[in-house]
Amino acid sequence: MAGNRPVAELDARYSIPGAAPTPWAEALEGLEGAELFWLSTVRPDGRPHVTPLLAVWLDDALYFCTGTEERKARNLARNTRCALTTGRNALNEGVDLVVEGEAVQLGDDTRLRRVADAYEAKYGSEWHFVVRDGAFVGQGGRALVYEVAPATVFAFRKGEYSQTRWRFERN
Repeated sequence: MAGNRPVAELDARYSIPGAAPTPWAEALEGLEGAELFWLSTVRPDGRPHVTPLLAVWLDDALYFCTGTEERKARNLARNTRCALTTGRNALNEGVDLVVEGEAVQLGDDTRLRRVADAYEAKYGSEWHFVVRDGAFVGQGGRALVYEVAPATVFAFRKGEYSQTRWRFERN
């Protein structure tokens, strides 16, 4: 998806009259700069599981990591579909973003090193990871790393309310 700039679609049903779609550049700025995301996965019995985590935007995808036995890793082993959300806890300002896609576990050490470098650049040396045997290794032990290339992204602008959707085609 490198370099893919999707066309924004404004949903007038959830937008004030005269609203314009949120520009993709603004959504990217939000995805790159967000410190905290909420990951939604599906438990084996179908119930939702939502948890906060750190993530980095790199090469047109979001990346996150989790311990091998954590609920989110176990959920993703059964069902790779997920959503990551970020935004502001304010009613009348800011833009909330939702990235929907499938979480693909990374195993390539070269790509993992790039993601590890992005974590440290964004979050500081406390989030330094060593890459070993297809995973991150850090203070908390071994962590699996997932890539979520967006299938759909939503932007919910608050104040001057609008809803924008971007769809991504896969090659």
